[in-house]
Amino acid sequence: MSTTPAPPTTTVATSGAKQQPPDRTKASAPLTAERLNWLRAAVLGANDGIVSIASVLLGVVAATRDTTTMAVAAVAAISAGASAMAMGEYVSVSSQRDAELVARKLAQSNGADENAVTAIELTSPVHAAIASFLAFTAGGMVPTVVAFAPWGERRDVATFVAVVLALVVTGWVSARASNAPVRRAVVRVVVLGSLAMALTFGIGTLVGTAV
Repeated sequence: MSTTPAPPTTTVATSGAKQQPPDRTKASAPLTAERLNWLRAAVLGANDGIVSIASVLLGVVAATRDTTTMAVAAVAAISAGASAMAMGEYVSVSSQRDAELVARKLAQSNGADENAVTAIELTSPVHAAIASFLAFTAGGMVPTVVAFAPWGERRDVATFVAVVLALVVTGWVSARASNAPVRRAVVRVVVLGSLAMALTFGIGTLVGTAV
């Protein structure tokens, strides 16, 4: 009885080098930590500028209709607010940068290669301060320009409406930048901003009546 020999088996040599999956980090996170840093500072600065200056102006409008007083209050509030925001951002981001430098030194001491060390990004406190200063100033100009438009006795209503619309924009931008729910972010900034304006308007009304 004859048997048919089994066909010879062939082995295919495979390369010992493993193929690395494609790096999709850039595709999934196009914004670097540095860009997110100044974007955050810009959005927060604009939001603070809108709410702060609008609150100051509504408080002054509730107490007096004198446009000179309003102009002085607006210029002083924008100058002080933008400077304070810039200095606050510089101090805050400087602390963050110190922590990033410590993380780099720790990585080097643990024998990490150069790529791993440089992968730890360093944020810029100067960029954050500049972005915050300019954004606060731009945001503060929104209620200022609207308040000095020829609305007559309805400048308070016009300012309030313009600020609410501006807050919708900043809420939307902040949500999109952080991939957060848009509706929640918009409602949060609009509600809190409206409460701030209502509070200062009420205080201005009481002060104006007392004086």
